[in-house]
Amino acid sequence: MKNDNLFVITGGPGAGKTAVLRELERRGYKSSEEAARQIIQEQVKIGGDALPWANTSRYAELMLIKSIEAYISNTPSSQILFMDRGVPDIACYLRLIGLPVSEDLRIACESYRYNVKVFMAPPWKEIYTTDTERKQTWEEAVTTHNRMVEVYEEFGYQPINIPKLSPAERAEFIITRLL
Repeated sequence: MKNDNLFVITGGPGAGKTAVLRELERRGYKSSEEAARQIIQEQVKIGGDALPWANTSRYAELMLIKSIEAYISNTPSSQILFMDRGVPDIACYLRLIGLPVSEDLRIACESYRYNVKVFMAPPWKEIYTTDTERKQTWEEAVTTHNRMVEVYEEFGYQPINIPKLSPAERAEFIITRLL
């Protein structure tokens, strides 16, 4: 499956992805919700352990399921839609925590294809914060971004770094590079 109208916005934690997605929505574009944060919130609410600081394998499984569901529910898409992270993000996560990338995940990364242009929010120390769901250190955020670029390139995507600007300027940067 390939859906050129699905554009991934990704990167390490705390890099301003949500702010730029909200700005794109304000301008009339649609976006998907981030699976990782949704899973964390659900697991905390039910007392589950599928969390990035607990049962990492189960957390990755749930991320893959939700990412594929988001892809399928938005395919085909006759209009541009921004995905808050994509299936290859799970491969990055597994590499970061030292777990192998399964053949099933590789097949999913190759099967559920987004637009080749992937917008990367690079680490930005001035806006980086942690919270109850984002516990990574600044150093981990930088490493995550670097691995994310590697993984998306490995699966044939063209990462485009989003400049460190206001959300409105970042949205404009993205919009001008869609075609």
